[in-house]
Amino acid sequence: MKFGISTFVTDQGISPAALGRALDERAFDSLFIAEHTHIPVERRSPYPGGGELPEIYYRTLDPFVVLSTAAAVTERLLLGTGVALVAQRDPIVTAKEVASLDLVSGGRAVFGVGVGWNREEMENHGTDPATRGRLVNERLRAMRELWTTEKAEFHGEFVNFDPVYLWPKPVRRPYPPIYVGGGESAFPRIAALGDAWLANSVPPEQLGPQIERLREVAGRDVPVTVYGVPDTPEVIDGYARVGVERVLFFLTTAPEPETLRDLDTMAQVAARFR
Repeated sequence: MKFGISTFVTDQGISPAALGRALDERAFDSLFIAEHTHIPVERRSPYPGGGELPEIYYRTLDPFVVLSTAAAVTERLLLGTGVALVAQRDPIVTAKEVASLDLVSGGRAVFGVGVGWNREEMENHGTDPATRGRLVNERLRAMRELWTTEKAEFHGEFVNFDPVYLWPKPVRRPYPPIYVGGGESAFPRIAALGDAWLANSVPPEQLGPQIERLREVAGRDVPVTVYGVPDTPEVIDGYARVGVERVLFFLTTAPEPETLRDLDTMAQVAARFR
């Protein structure tokens, strides 16, 4: 089983470069960065975690800036969005960002995607929450065309462009792996468009049956990465038993000294399972 980190990088915590170096030094295989462009002051959407929305949601750095910075100071670390909110992103701009990250990192980009939960946030981007699932599917299809075709065009319900050139093309062929976030409602999206399932903190005893249902929907074995995982050996052992490919420890956003201490602890736990 592989071990990585999922976290929010903000202006109040460890810098992206220091974080990237620390993960490489401790033999973590990946870094997945959360995204929120902004948080509306008047918010009606309840926080999925319950209670008040944590301050880190308000202060996130742009994930592609963070990951590009980490790419510059590392050599093997996979660099993932966890998750990019595709319902809020222009597909042409996003396709260029993903491909650019893959190029400057030497083929280490992972495109983790989701539909999002904050309806007011997506509405500010001109997205209708009622159709965000179809929108995400279409934008992903359009991006695949942009990555794989010299003269790419797309004509759909939400995305429409005549033949265009877009470079760079990704280093990873045909394109960086798409890790689809979400619950069981995302299984059809994973089957049609995804290379892996990015499961959010699902306990091992629930995840095992869900993996079986995903395989039935997809008609194939789908690799599973679980993010937001506590550094508890018993929990990790449970994920190993149900065949999880990778766990992403949740790293609390904090200044560098505290972050390094937390990473030391997580690295020690991971070493027990390698």
